[in-house]
Amino acid sequence: MVYVAIEKTMIAQRLPVPTEETWTAVANGFWTRWNFPNCLGAINGKLVNIIAPAHSGSQWVMEDGRSSDGGLFTSSDLGRGMESGTLHVSPSAPLPGAPHLGPAPFVMVGDAAFPLKTYLMRPYPAHDLTHDKRIFNYRLSRARMTVECTFGILSSRWRIFNLTN
Repeated sequence: MVYVAIEKTMIAQRLPVPTEETWTAVANGFWTRWNFPNCLGAINGKLVNIIAPAHSGSQWVMEDGRSSDGGLFTSSDLGRGMESGTLHVSPSAPLPGAPHLGPAPFVMVGDAAFPLKTYLMRPYPAHDLTHDKRIFNYRLSRARMTVECTFGILSSRWRIFNLTN
C-alpha cells in the first residue's frame, strides 16, 4: 500500500517521536500559557467525509459508519505509545507550587469523548460540580482550546474539513 510506504519513509523524518526534553518543553509551555501543569498536549477528533476508493469495503469506516474519538485515539500510534509508556515521556514530576503532594504524571487533555486514563485527563461531568472541580474544568478547557483553534485554522485553510453529511 502507498500509505505504508509513505509511513515508513516519511513519518520518522517529518514527525519523529519527541524526546523527553521536547515533552518537558511542551509541558512547560502549557503551564506558562494555559495554567495547566504537566500537560503534553490536547487531543480531539474531526469527522472528515471522504469518497472511499472502489472495493475498499470497511477499510475506511467502522461497522456503523462512524468511529469514536476515544476509540480512534486508543488504537492510534500515539494512544498505544502512551498506554505502553514507549514515548520517552518522564514518568512524573511535582506540580508547580505543590511539591509536598509528590510527583504527578504527565498527561494529555481531551473532552468527554475520550477515556479517562492516568495519561489522559478529561473534564468532570457537569452535574453537581464543586468549586475545585469547576476550576479544574475551566483550566482543562483552556488547555484544550489549543486543539480547537488548530482545527479551526485547518478547516479555514482547507475547506474539505468543513464538509459533513
